[in-house]
Amino acid sequence: MTERPAQPADAVTVKDVVKTYPRRGQEPLTVLDGTTLRVGPGEFAAVIGPSGCGKSTLLNMLAGLENVTSGRVLVQGEIAAAGRSRVAYMPQKDLLFPWRRVRDNTTLGLEIQGMSKRQARLSVDPLFGEFGLDGFQNAYPAELSGGMRQRAALLRTVVQGHPVLLLDEPFGALDSLTRTEMQLWLAEVWRQHQWTVVLVTHDIREAVFLADTVFVMSARPGRITQRVDVAAESGGASRSRDASWYGSPAMASLEARMLSVLESGRV
Repeated sequence: MTERPAQPADAVTVKDVVKTYPRRGQEPLTVLDGTTLRVGPGEFAAVIGPSGCGKSTLLNMLAGLENVTSGRVLVQGEIAAAGRSRVAYMPQKDLLFPWRRVRDNTTLGLEIQGMSKRQARLSVDPLFGEFGLDGFQNAYPAELSGGMRQRAALLRTVVQGHPVLLLDEPFGALDSLTRTEMQLWLAEVWRQHQWTVVLVTHDIREAVFLADTVFVMSARPGRITQRVDVAAESGGASRSRDASWYGSPAMASLEARMLSVLESGRV
């Protein structure tokens, strides 16, 4: 594996992380073992690997929701910890409250941080058009399509203004067509905002399409076996992150190579 050298301004640093869970009457379960990766500011990174390899555990550590057994997890140079307001975390399910209208769901994170409802609405309202939700501010979640619910959940996540976004299989529950539409949409809004993103996904195509860098994890205990620079590995092909790249031979070739890497790392 080729590891990018550490940079003073890395947005995310995971260094030699081990995570072990005790088990009554059994040997401890090691989920992560020597996991190392770095993500620069404005970089879109994807983490892929077999089920159970520790991808979601890694995101939980970046969010400060779980402690490391050993090693270091840093966000913008500081130890990751819950409540430090450096990451915004979007889990697999949208978790929209069914009794709150869309506007009130998207302002929830700001209100929890102590912002008044009025100020939170002023912060969110200008973004509804960009997120494809204009006209649905007063709708309830049950009145939205699956893709719209995910856009509302992402709006609720990004409006909090944290420098790093953690996305855990955000489109995993969507049908294939809607998922493709959401990937194209996310690529467009990311181009506009240049967020630092760490995406966990089981979808190789999603990783290759969206990410600047793809980190491949081994089966449990998880470790990074390869770091793939997508632009460099695409043979010089243009990476516009639009429909032309999505269906290109260069992307298909890279997707096949990534599948080969994943298969070789299974046990």
